Amino acid sequence: MRIAVSASEKGPDAPFETHFGRCAYFVIYDSDSKSYVSVPNPGGAAGGGAGIQAAQAVIGQKVGIVISGRIGPNAYQVLDKAGIKCYGGNGALVKDAIAAYNHGSLPQLSPSDGPGWGRGRRM
Repeated sequence: MRIAVSASEKGPDAPFETHFGRCAYFVIYDSDSKSYVSVPNPGGAAGGGAGIQAAQAVIGQKVGIVISGRIGPNAYQVLDKAGIKCYGGNGALVKDAIAAYNHGSLPQLSPSDGPGWGRGRRM
């Protein structure tokens, strides 16, 4: 299973980032090989549609799980249609968020999870 975690820097020791669409990187953990790869988020510098661009980038990495603090409804819809499950993250570092997921302590997000959702730039 490949897990994408929103991060402000590269690698497992990177600070966890709470904004999915605007994070600088996605750190992708492969649970089979126990390896990490960092991928720049094309939505991070986007003028608009950051969440959708970020979601498309994650889909291209063939992940099954996304861990982030906030995922906007448009990005969530794109991820959901691709069969990617979304979890609300916690922890100071990427590796902490993955450990919390592995321990089953992260909440799975759904479209009705209003308070944890991003609102986008245009509101």
